[in-house]
Amino acid sequence: MFDESKESVLKPLRNLFILPMKQGGKKERRDQRKRRVRAKISGTADRPRLAFFRSNKNVYAQIIDDGVQKTLMGTSSLKGQGKGALQQSEEIGGLVAKWASENGVQHVVFDRGGFPYTGSVKAFADAVRSGGVQF
Repeated sequence: MFDESKESVLKPLRNLFILPMKQGGKKERRDQRKRRVRAKISGTADRPRLAFFRSNKNVYAQIIDDGVQKTLMGTSSLKGQGKGALQQSEEIGGLVAKWASENGVQHVVFDRGGFPYTGSVKAFADAVRSGGVQF
């Protein structure tokens, strides 16, 4: 009899010791990283921001002057011929580097958009650096 009453007393307390699960999905965590990084960096006329975004199918890049809130250049892999994320990233990185060298932009602030610096992000950054643009 004592064991039954003890069990009934402890039953409501069981839920207090369960740790909550991590909140948010993959997109929410990426958005949180993006906001945290964006609060620390911004583009200027001397050193514009190079923003990178990748979707499941395509890769997008923009060079932005945050001082006047103007996009100086934007490109994507929508028109590109590359198959796969790495080839698309390298192709877009080459286009960005070519445009930057033609327009006198030698230094940029790299905004990876909350994505980890691996795979297509790294391939894009390496392609831009090989074109002569410094981060």
